[in-house]
Amino acid sequence: MTSIKKTKIAVLPGDGIGPEVTEQAKKVMNAVAERFDCYFEYCYADVGAVAIDHFNDPLPDITLEACLNAEAILFGAIGDPKYDNDPKAKVRPEQGLLRLRKELGLYANIRPVASYEKLLHLSPLREDRVKGVDLVIYRELTGGIYFGEKGTSADGKQAFDTCTYQVEEIQRIARLAFEQAMLRRGKLTLVDKANVMETSRLWRQTVKELANDYPKVKLDFMFVDNAAMQLIQNPAQFDVMLTSNMFGDILSDEASVLTGSMGLLPSASIGVHTSMFEPIHGSYPQAAGQDIANPMAAILSAAMLVESLGMTEAATAIRLAVQHILEKGIGTPELQPSVVYGCSQIGDLTAHLVAEPNEEILVREDKLQQKVSTII
Repeated sequence: MTSIKKTKIAVLPGDGIGPEVTEQAKKVMNAVAERFDCYFEYCYADVGAVAIDHFNDPLPDITLEACLNAEAILFGAIGDPKYDNDPKAKVRPEQGLLRLRKELGLYANIRPVASYEKLLHLSPLREDRVKGVDLVIYRELTGGIYFGEKGTSADGKQAFDTCTYQVEEIQRIARLAFEQAMLRRGKLTLVDKANVMETSRLWRQTVKELANDYPKVKLDFMFVDNAAMQLIQNPAQFDVMLTSNMFGDILSDEASVLTGSMGLLPSASIGVHTSMFEPIHGSYPQAAGQDIANPMAAILSAAMLVESLGMTEAATAIRLAVQHILEKGIGTPELQPSVVYGCSQIGDLTAHLVAEPNEEILVREDKLQQKVSTII
């Protein structure tokens, strides 16, 4: 008898809608386990505001230990108004996330952005500009100006932030980006400011040399100010974008609005010790407990998680299920769908479609009262 592969997953639901959307992602992962004969062993741990409430620490040692012992981390969201709105708070939820990135060596943040035909009208851009958008941003996460030497003069009239990069830091994320481009449309755009910054010149030199190992990838370069403009004028031109920490922080947030809903955008942070997968949206505390949050970003983050474990077919099954649901006009309220589902209903339906891929949904157009029927 063949033994079933067991994978340890640390689950950090966090704050606000984090627990709700994470639960839906877990439903879908359980459907993956059922269909593809694997087993996910979950270890739950606190992070963010809930961890401060329980341990007076946004990242307790027990949570960090759970993450270090896991093969992957499923992360929800962090943030709570009682800390966010208190300028005197010395302990804050986001401190837990920053420390987690540092402790796990999460050096590459990956954000795919894809438009859906049924939702083009939600984008702030004209439909013809956002149609066909399918790009992924690789942002370096542990170096650059955010982590360089910084300080303020004694009189408070001068301050500095130093941007520093080493060749090895650039190489490790660049290799990931090149490999991703090989699996996609074969185009990699390095975004930098090499006309004025020494670190950008190092990025450009290093990536050029590395390109020799990937002759099938078309490499081009774009200054960051132009890239910001091109993301609005013609976002469909991009395939894989590679950039440094601060530039990636700004551009990935800009790109996140292209699809019209942050509730559709997953992310991964690849690390030295393990990797973390999370929706890009915040904790949205106003919606917590109302079953209206969109769990699709969390579910698509689960797709990235299983893909990182080598389960490509399972990841494809999740993405096809999400696409099928959206094409049927089903979604949570902020998507303005034809048929409104709650957060938990979306999780149930996605899990069902992953577990039973040959079934089709028939939807009665009676909004929240409809039942889901299936035919083979």
